[in-house]
Amino acid sequence: MGFTPEGERTLDWARRIVADARAMRQEIRALKQGLAGTIRLAAIPTALAMVARLTTPYRERHPAVTFTVLSATSITILAQLENLEIDAGITYLDNEPLGRVRTVPLYRENYCLITASSAALGDRERVTWEEVAEIPLCLLTPDMQNRRIIDRMLRSTGRDVHPTLESNSMVVLWSHVRTGRWASVMPLQLAATLELGDAVRAIPIVGGPPSPTVGLVVRHREPMTPLTAALVTLAESIAPQLAAEGRSGEEAAPGLAAPLFDKV
Repeated sequence: MGFTPEGERTLDWARRIVADARAMRQEIRALKQGLAGTIRLAAIPTALAMVARLTTPYRERHPAVTFTVLSATSITILAQLENLEIDAGITYLDNEPLGRVRTVPLYRENYCLITASSAALGDRERVTWEEVAEIPLCLLTPDMQNRRIIDRMLRSTGRDVHPTLESNSMVVLWSHVRTGRWASVMPLQLAATLELGDAVRAIPIVGGPPSPTVGLVVRHREPMTPLTAALVTLAESIAPQLAAEGRSGEEAAPGLAAPLFDKV
């Protein structure tokens, strides 16, 4: 049935009490033996490939910390943060309401057409959203914010979106594209991690509305837990590099000659 107004306030205070108790225990443990424990991190599917850019240097600095990494929709990430089910999320920052969170922008998600070299548009160096809207696509399901963003990009051309295949898994989309008989729209940052080979190309899509920003989100509270505070500090330190790599990756996208995630 839902909570009464009194129940909503009780739930809010209960979350604060649990969060404060957790932060207190972590801080006392950190004073005795350094950072230790588990960080629970959820990321939208299109950002999963860059999670290692955070977890790897974090663990090098704090080897007693372990990670649980989950794939989730942007809506689920915010709900899990609110319910203290995760410590941080990686999601879109500027497309849908975020609520009470602290954000660290990491990079802009630019897009490319992933298609067979022999397919329509496969020999192009650049394509437009108008051209992409003319070919059959396999895309994420509508519950994914990435899909809603791509729908908006395509509808800006005056055309409706009619994908030939939908999935909530990037692995499923990629396995179909690799057959050479399907095409998809993916972030350049994700395409840079795929083994495209000679048969499949990543072709930048130009024009259209501004690209969305992807970043780290944590609960808006002070003091943060020591584990979360260290993660925010790390994210802020690598954000300029991620943004610069995104821009250089866009320039190198036709052959993806400049991998975006070759260093940690």
